[in-house]
Amino acid sequence: MSVLPPGSTIGILGGGQLGRMLAMAAARLGLKCHIYSDTSGPAFDVAAKSTVGAYEDLAAVRRFAEGVDVVTYEFENVPCETARAAEAVTPVRPGVKALEVAQDRLVEKQFIAALGIPVAPFADIDSDASLASAAATLGLPAILKTRRLGYDGKGQVRLASTTGLTTARSEIHGAPAILEGMVGFEIEISVLVVRGIDGEMCFYDVPHNTHAHGILDTSSVPAPISACARARAEEMAGRIAAALGYVGVLAVEMFYCGETAPEPLIINEIAPRVHNSGHWTTDACAVSQFENHIRAVAGWPLGATTRHSDAVMTNLIGADVEAWQRLAAEPAAGLHLYGKHEPRPGRKMGHITRLKTKSQG
Repeated sequence: MSVLPPGSTIGILGGGQLGRMLAMAAARLGLKCHIYSDTSGPAFDVAAKSTVGAYEDLAAVRRFAEGVDVVTYEFENVPCETARAAEAVTPVRPGVKALEVAQDRLVEKQFIAALGIPVAPFADIDSDASLASAAATLGLPAILKTRRLGYDGKGQVRLASTTGLTTARSEIHGAPAILEGMVGFEIEISVLVVRGIDGEMCFYDVPHNTHAHGILDTSSVPAPISACARARAEEMAGRIAAALGYVGVLAVEMFYCGETAPEPLIINEIAPRVHNSGHWTTDACAVSQFENHIRAVAGWPLGATTRHSDAVMTNLIGADVEAWQRLAAEPAAGLHLYGKHEPRPGRKMGHITRLKTKSQG
């Protein structure tokens, strides 16, 4: 059955804060969630049921899938074998293809480029010789990135000159990698597209994203780009979602290079899940990215993605969360804490979204 009625159970692979917010959104719609994760996490506190198990324990994954009506995931590094094991039992949305593409930066770049969508110049790196050759071709500065894993600035080495080539691969432990040419951009943006099982697509407003120490710091809507650029960004993201046969919320991160640039928009990377840069939708929209992801995977009609307010979402990293009392007292702000007990440096502990009257035009 494609459309799940209230009372159905959605299985979520992953127990982090994104799973937590998905489970909370599902509860609003009268749906239950069962979390499967290799360790207890923030999602366990709010789910109807939770299971701790290894992702590599495919028999346990199949048992989990037998007890739910559909499976989704809250992070892009769920092993593909895990998703396939679940898919043999019940629908998995988004499908395994999205994981296969997003988990390997080389595959991802090749997939997007094959659609005729601009990406940063890149080269496959598997040896010191290939790194030297790519550096000569693409030019420096450039960024060496592991093909797999790595997020929030991890698994990356910035190369400013040829003197760094001799140690760059050792810094990522010789892992297969890509070298990515630098892009001259004005701001970073992202597009959050939600696609239903029938192919319908809706888009949230485009946020302007800023980073600190490789971690998302703020996402602000509306982004300072033209209506034409916004429409083009949505068109690019929609083509990627359609090519993946995607169901749910997909985040497409982009560089905005300016209206007069040869390529005003260049894709950075995709995330096949609800995304940190869309957290503002919980407070600034009637239907958040989390609810729309649940709606999509359950086969429900998609909710409106329009926003009623301008917003600035700020991540609370590490010790930032210790100011929770002051933050909770702010007017016109929504405070979201993830229930994590140890505020380590670089750890996302929560976020706050500050609202103001929606700008006109």
